Amino acid sequence: MQPSELVMNPKQVFLSVLLFGVAGLLLFMYLQVCIEEQHPGWEPVNYLQSTPRIMTREKIQEHITNQNPKSHMLKDPKDKLANLLNSKSPTRVFTETNHSQGEAPALSRNPGSPTIQLIEKQQGTKILFRKFSETNWSVDIQPLNKSLVTDSKWKRIDATQEKRRSFLQEFCKKYGGVSRPQSHVFHMVSRIYVEDKHKILYCEVPKAGCSNWKRILMVLNGLAPSAYNISHDAVHYGKHLKKLDSFDLKGIYSRLNTYTKAVFVRDPMERLVSAFRDKFEHPNSYYHPVFGKAIIKKYRPNACEEALNNGSGVKFREFIHYLLDSHRPVGMDIHWEKVSKLCYPCLIHYDFVGKFETLEEDANYFLQLIGAPKELKFPNFKDRHSSDKRTNAQVVGQYLKDLTRTERQLIYDFYYLDYLMFNYTTPFL
Repeated sequence: MQPSELVMNPKQVFLSVLLFGVAGLLLFMYLQVCIEEQHPGWEPVNYLQSTPRIMTREKIQEHITNQNPKSHMLKDPKDKLANLLNSKSPTRVFTETNHSQGEAPALSRNPGSPTIQLIEKQQGTKILFRKFSETNWSVDIQPLNKSLVTDSKWKRIDATQEKRRSFLQEFCKKYGGVSRPQSHVFHMVSRIYVEDKHKILYCEVPKAGCSNWKRILMVLNGLAPSAYNISHDAVHYGKHLKKLDSFDLKGIYSRLNTYTKAVFVRDPMERLVSAFRDKFEHPNSYYHPVFGKAIIKKYRPNACEEALNNGSGVKFREFIHYLLDSHRPVGMDIHWEKVSKLCYPCLIHYDFVGKFETLEEDANYFLQLIGAPKELKFPNFKDRHSSDKRTNAQVVGQYLKDLTRTERQLIYDFYYLDYLMFNYTTPFL
């Protein structure tokens, strides 16, 4: 064979490139069909990445529903809120993505072909999503049905609950201005668990009693006779419970409007320290190699080879540097993500706001409200590391003393909306 025969002429090159392009496009469309079949109503999400510090008055809705990364604010609470409302920095939002299908019909004009079916399915999903998005999401909350509560001992807890709900409602009315969702619907409800029998929606906030709450949901679902007999692995890895994002848009919307929605929160600083102790001070086959190695590599000068290889031994200050870094070497995690970004409390209007600080009495009152079996009580045991002291204000103080005042202030700024929405006291910084 002559060397000249090995050289393709321009026409051959063009045809080869065209064939590869068409093959790639067909493969992409095939994968879309597969995803559509497994996740009805699926719509790709556009993540507009930005790292603002504070936000505009016009973007207050996105800040509350989509959650800004960190905000550096003044020490005076009034100045903090003024900065929150008057800044001109953009925010990161989750948006519905429109996809052009202009040339797709040319690939196959057969009405029964996968291409045409895919286009019709996407168009139908977009219409349903648009109707869902344009629905008027009223910020008014409905009174809880207290007909099943007969014992007078719950009066004090009920009064506290009404104050919490009213406080959150007024905050959202004043600073939310929400009329329609800006985030992708399936993302917004991805942390919400569904219990259809008693018509409950529970938004999971890790490190705020979520393991025992999932045990309760399993008992209510008839999956176990007692919350005390369910192991940690069965709770977190058994996939026994349904999440709201597993339903189609109609199923999501109908449950949001008719089920009792509950969220349980915790002092943000306590929750953060609790997450650190759980994930980095005990052996962990996921958090050490995934988060630990990345944190040590970036934030520990002259780290030893062993620490770089196994990710064990992350120090609290290193963890905080990671948390506050706008260019984190590894993404966020639900165990230290802000509640305002996990549960969207100014868009999804929760009927019940419980707190970890009064977890047992709040939870048992909620069980009365929804008509749970009278013998069912919220478990009070520690899910893991039972010999460790529970994370409280005293324990938090021991961890914060290793940080500078500026670092402590930045943590507070990071969780500022959570402090504000749920009326937590400003920590001593």
